[in-house]
Amino acid sequence: MSERIALVTGGIGGLGSAICRQLAGTGMRVIAADLPNRGERLAGFRSEMAEFGERVAFVALDVTDFEACKRVVAEAEQRHGRIDILANVAGITRDASLRKMEKAQWDQLMAVNLDGIFHMSRAVIEGMLARGYGRIVNISSVNGQTGQFGQTNYSAAKAGVHGFTMALAREVAAKGITVNTVSPGYCQTEMVMAVPEAIRAKIVAQIPVGRLGSPEDIGRAVAFLAGEHSGYITGANLPVNGGYFMSF
Repeated sequence: MSERIALVTGGIGGLGSAICRQLAGTGMRVIAADLPNRGERLAGFRSEMAEFGERVAFVALDVTDFEACKRVVAEAEQRHGRIDILANVAGITRDASLRKMEKAQWDQLMAVNLDGIFHMSRAVIEGMLARGYGRIVNISSVNGQTGQFGQTNYSAAKAGVHGFTMALAREVAAKGITVNTVSPGYCQTEMVMAVPEAIRAKIVAQIPVGRLGSPEDIGRAVAFLAGEHSGYITGANLPVNGGYFMSF
């Protein structure tokens, strides 16, 4: 089998970049899909991935656009022959308590965090079924398991991500396709590091391993589930949160 082809949405963000790096490091060819209006970040991403040469590429994509998702997948399949791995990483926050939340804040978040996963999974699933192989890894959040003040929209969407994962996993398991979720805890991302230091210290105090996660922690988890030898794991939620939340 020639090198596997992976597509990562939100691919030039903090978590997305780490996931791209981990996948490329295992020998995969990686397509990082992200918004086109992030010129400075894109330049940084290309510099970070320079060691992989042409094995890491960028494509502009808004995951809220169903037709654009279909087009990007079709173009990737035409160029590379297939997409073997889809990592749905793209996500946003629009925090507010429910009594202050505007409908636009709800709609915008759902369009990216939940609709985007449907759009991309729908676009790749036919090809994966036809080839009898695929790995889909969806990024949820510990707050989809615990809830969080001011995040009814985010927590609902991230809980929905794993519901989607389990249902799709049942539909496609017999065809050689696995679908799993990774639920990060608090990591050293731009969003978390923007939280005041005193509040971050309180968060770290509640994490049994005593530190924030790194994007690489999440990247390694995704690479594991995306690997050739993870075919007996499907419909699972892998929590990567340092023990912040544990469940049976």
